[in-house]
Amino acid sequence: MDTNIRPETMERITTPELAAAFIDEQIKMIREQVGNKKVLLALSGGVDSSVVAALLIKAIGKQLVCVHVNHGLMRKGESEQVIEVFKNGLDANLIYIDATDRFLDKLAGVDAPETKRKIIGGEFVRVFEEEARKLDGISFLAQGTIYPDILESDGVKAHHNVGGLPDDIHFEGLVEPVKLLYKDEVRVVGKALGLPANMVDRQPFPGPGLGVRCLGAITRDRLHALREADAILREEFDICGLAGKVWQYFIAVPDMKSVGVKDGKRYEGWPAIIRAVNTTDAMTATIEEIPYAVLHKITDRITHEVDGINRVLLDLTPKPIGTIEWE
Repeated sequence: MDTNIRPETMERITTPELAAAFIDEQIKMIREQVGNKKVLLALSGGVDSSVVAALLIKAIGKQLVCVHVNHGLMRKGESEQVIEVFKNGLDANLIYIDATDRFLDKLAGVDAPETKRKIIGGEFVRVFEEEARKLDGISFLAQGTIYPDILESDGVKAHHNVGGLPDDIHFEGLVEPVKLLYKDEVRVVGKALGLPANMVDRQPFPGPGLGVRCLGAITRDRLHALREADAILREEFDICGLAGKVWQYFIAVPDMKSVGVKDGKRYEGWPAIIRAVNTTDAMTATIEEIPYAVLHKITDRITHEVDGINRVLLDLTPKPIGTIEWE
């Protein structure tokens, strides 16, 4: 039987009871596969890798080595949350690497979206590779592969997890405990493992992070403005109840300025573009209606609290014709 094929008889995990049974089963399987050997995991802080980390910690404890690479393109507070939840909360064997300068220096002056993506993905692999070489006795590589990844990429998930490692870094095998689950099932399992709701219910976030939302060539000041504006958007969506109704919502900041007025003086600043979409398969997407009162509050906060932003725009383009991300 192909272990990458989900059995038709497999019951969907929709309740805490079913999640608990799945967790118990996976703990046994992980212990049988790993024994007393060590496992390495790239912990991004996304839903899939976080659930895998929590499950492996429950199964093998300190035998799991988590590596969290902060590429400087995370949303506000995300790396801090990873450290708080896993190192302080779950006592994980966590290695934190702040590679912000390394990534941003590589991206300086690069404005082509695909080139930016390749630089970010390639540099991530190199940072992870360097850390893997420092560690002794690592036998297995864990990945947050889920079932849609297998369906979309024929069993290989290189676009999000650690693909492209050199041939001389050998692992006995992969540990992929959620590879037969859909995203909604992974979330149920995460909640059963005790992960915080804002981590388990986190909306999809591209691998290159804010690098594809800081449009054009990335600069540190515009990236900072984007991160702060995005945090305000997420906070206001939480307050008004839209966070649980919208599949994906974010800010994009282009590399262009317009004239504004601040403190009675001429002021040039970037526009912050709000995008909020709903979808079931990411192949098509509709626009979520945002009440004007909410838009006014978000606009007021961003333009007054975020240095460098002087306009707030709303993207009303469905997919098709627009893609969900701008880059």
